[in-house]
Amino acid sequence: VQLVESGGGLVQAGGSLRLSCVASGSRFSNYAMGWYRQAPGKERENVAIMSSDGRAFYEDSMKSRFTISRDNVKNTLHLQMNSLTRDDKAMHYCAAGVTMDPPHYWGQGTQVTVTS
Repeated sequence: VQLVESGGGLVQAGGSLRLSCVASGSRFSNYAMGWYRQAPGKERENVAIMSSDGRAFYEDSMKSRFTISRDNVKNTLHLQMNSLTRDDKAMHYCAAGVTMDPPHYWGQGTQVTVTS
């Protein structure tokens, strides 16, 4: 499985971005998918995960602002991020796996930068 992220960029605080991850290969619908992020000097952290049957799990601090979704026909995972703050500045990674502890596959990442 190959994962390619897009949608990152520069946004002002309070703005929104929608990240996308396209998966190649088969069995996309069998995998849990998720978004992770890593800021400079910090450990990688979970943002949101969606199980193969569509259940969503969020990091508590992001639950009210972010929405994860998937399209099993287009092999695509999305993350809608609203009300962005400077604390959201990080490289964001798409990941997939039978389980997410840890994920088996990773994308290269897409950078999110938030300016004040």
